[in-house]
Amino acid sequence: MNMGSTSTSDDQTSRPTHDIDTSLDISVLKEIARKGLIDALNSVNGAKTLVLDASLAGPLGLITEVALLKHHGVDKMFWLEPGPLSSTTTNIVYLCRPFIKWIKIVADQIKRHNREGLKHTYTLLLVPRTSTLVTRILEEEGVLGDVTISSYNLQFIPLAEDVVSLENDDAFKEIWVDGDETVIFNSMQALASFQRLYGPFPRIVGKGTYAAKLANLLTRHNQGQGPSAPGKVASEKLDSLIILDRQVDMITPLLTQLTYMGLMDELVGIKNSHVEVPVSLLNASSAPPTKPNAPSTSPSTGTSVPATMIKEKRKKHHLTTTSDPLLAELQDLNFSGVGRKLNQVAHRLDEDYKLRHQAQTVSQLKDFVGKLGGLQSEHQSLRLHTGLSELLVPQTRTEEFNKSLEIQQNLLASYDVNNQINAIEDLISQGTEMQVVIRLLCLASITAGGIKHKTLENIKRELLQAYGYNYLPLLLSLSSSPLAALLPNPLPANAPPELAAAAKYPFTSLRKSLRLLIEDNEIEELENDISYVYSGWAPISVRLVQSVAQKGGVLSNPAEKEKKGEDGSQKGKEPATGRVQAHPIVGWKGFEDVVSSIPGETVDIVQSIPGGLGGGTSAISSLLLPREQSTTTVVFFLGGCTYTEIAALRWIGRQNKGRRFLVATTGIISGKSMVESIAGTGGSWSGGSREAGL
Repeated sequence: MNMGSTSTSDDQTSRPTHDIDTSLDISVLKEIARKGLIDALNSVNGAKTLVLDASLAGPLGLITEVALLKHHGVDKMFWLEPGPLSSTTTNIVYLCRPFIKWIKIVADQIKRHNREGLKHTYTLLLVPRTSTLVTRILEEEGVLGDVTISSYNLQFIPLAEDVVSLENDDAFKEIWVDGDETVIFNSMQALASFQRLYGPFPRIVGKGTYAAKLANLLTRHNQGQGPSAPGKVASEKLDSLIILDRQVDMITPLLTQLTYMGLMDELVGIKNSHVEVPVSLLNASSAPPTKPNAPSTSPSTGTSVPATMIKEKRKKHHLTTTSDPLLAELQDLNFSGVGRKLNQVAHRLDEDYKLRHQAQTVSQLKDFVGKLGGLQSEHQSLRLHTGLSELLVPQTRTEEFNKSLEIQQNLLASYDVNNQINAIEDLISQGTEMQVVIRLLCLASITAGGIKHKTLENIKRELLQAYGYNYLPLLLSLSSSPLAALLPNPLPANAPPELAAAAKYPFTSLRKSLRLLIEDNEIEELENDISYVYSGWAPISVRLVQSVAQKGGVLSNPAEKEKKGEDGSQKGKEPATGRVQAHPIVGWKGFEDVVSSIPGETVDIVQSIPGGLGGGTSAISSLLLPREQSTTTVVFFLGGCTYTEIAALRWIGRQNKGRRFLVATTGIISGKSMVESIAGTGGSWSGGSREAGL
């Protein structure tokens, strides 16, 4: 998994996101979310002050803008935080998730206004739905009669043309640490709404205890809707829903992501599709690139970041392929290939700008001027991504970064585990970032079936002494069920069954049966496999998706098989893309033993869906028929997914003819965000001012 030694071929990964079936237009989800917010605000007549839960600012920024809110009566916005609230409007609208801490603050502010004799009309909009607990708390605080309680049903938000998210950053912690399964019900509601738009899922396949709970909730909901309910017609757009809960593959998020977007999330941080960048990178420049100057992004030859860029004021920037022409080409590349791609784009732009000197007629000048806007847009995009690469490269050259990669690689290969544990202890003594050390320890525990009891206790003691005893709850959470990511070996005799099951995670057998690890000497295969996203490691979660939707891709790459026959001759395929015909969805068939070895329930439900005038029909029969148009397979990650998993699924989609993938998730995560969420140290971008803005 040497980041500098391996890159994926431009032909395979530099293409834009695979062509999504135009009949499955997910932009309607954004319009539904926007309309729901406008309707909720319009239910309060007149000017109003909006008091906003800071965790909702990012999601709302993806569906609306401040100007639209002001157009619908919002006079000012404030963050929902303890302390007095000063409002110049009669109407005050609170918009928050139904958490006890927020409701207590709302109650305190209302009581303060009552004591001061201030007369306001209060509306509480809960996201995504109301809760009896909220009513009880407001009643106990004596302010229930002062508040009108309603809901804003915010569900899936499109992040890209093939990614939708609930944007719940703490979903993993809520389920596996707090034991709060509310997010599972909210996920069911979102998927049910999705079905009403696009038709029911003919087949639901899943893996994991909580994935099974979600699947059962969804099927019961579908059965309760009755045959006459909207959308209860066999879908021509969807062929299946694959649900994976995060605990089925805890290894993948613990690793350092090596795609461009993944590494940016690891080292700079992406929140709600926004990244904070130096202001200079966002300033438009119309000057043509006189000389290609994109940095080399190899760790050994990376450029240094200008000191002015490090100290410069930063601004949030929305990473979207809609307005950024280069992002689609760069986002899923292994980072070691980004520098080469940037140089290629810089050379091409340079040549395009030179064409203006060759324009001699009015018609030729007119043609160049027509292209100028696109060239300037690409030039600005090139400046932005060159600058972002310059921010990333020095961090990939540090001893800490490369030592962490080396330990990860050795643990994945089960090479000299004791020495890897010693290396992790060395990182603690060197003051390495806490989340890096925790991720490596959890990786060692999961891949090796636990860490020797005495060794683990010594490491925990060192961790607390080095980073502070405030991290004791984090260590307790990691060592307890249902999370069970940091366990001793052997387990105590009185350990609960959940811990015993977690300790038996079949890592070694999965590594072989799912072809998870590809060695450096198999570089040609690596360049044509999903494992490029980790420079040699294939995410278990995506291999499981392949077990359902691209069975041949688990044991070997089908596109490579089709590319050349036994005698080296070309075989039947589309010459330009190497895409092969997708096979019907038949559940876990062929991988039953592998899937059953992974802890957690296995799901395979074929839904009988009422047809048209001909009566009922089994969904599986429609899947086996030849289809004239492509269908979409929805992959839902319960507990969050990483940018690398999205990149790997896009890669699979490019190899298939007749099947598209839509990634749905509770949120975008990384190992860093997971650890910080569990520890309660996750950062917020709400800013220091009480007045809010999206």
